[in-house]
Amino acid sequence: MRNIGNAITRSLSYLIALFLALMAIFVFGNVILRYFFHSGWTWAEEMSRILFIWLIFLGSILAFKDNEHLGVDTLVVKLSPRGRKILYVINCFVILGTMALTLHGSWYLTLLNVDQSTPAIGIPYAYVYSSGVVVSIGMGFIVAMNLYMLLSGKLNENDLVMTTDSEEKVAEIEEIAQRTAGEKQ
Repeated sequence: MRNIGNAITRSLSYLIALFLALMAIFVFGNVILRYFFHSGWTWAEEMSRILFIWLIFLGSILAFKDNEHLGVDTLVVKLSPRGRKILYVINCFVILGTMALTLHGSWYLTLLNVDQSTPAIGIPYAYVYSSGVVVSIGMGFIVAMNLYMLLSGKLNENDLVMTTDSEEKVAEIEEIAQRTAGEKQ
């Protein structure tokens, strides 16, 4: 299962890098064409916008997997390990509910815009809105796996703090966790 996850992560990283490279080529090429030749690609700006949307949504899946989204862990680090687990489970269900709403809304927008096309390229807007479907399924799967790992005992105490900080902050959190564990014994 871990190998599949690593393959998906690697594939998403390559896809994001490809989208970023294509965006740079399209925008830079369009700037050169406009500046030197007073013409340009009519489709480049639109295609770059679509690639940027997909890049953001795919990148958010990778950031979510690595707990790199913004978060406030002030309360979590002060809780006991049992309190952290309870809060983690509540947090997982809130995120799953949010992803279900995002999936529903994105799916509805995707179906609604199948017949609507972008002006310059002519591709259906459904391809743009389907990025929300992909991100909600991806993040929902990550949350479900994290919840399964917690309930099966495969998640350690440090993984219950869902934000990633600087090395100093991580050392401080580990010290608090050790102190808390020492006081319990």
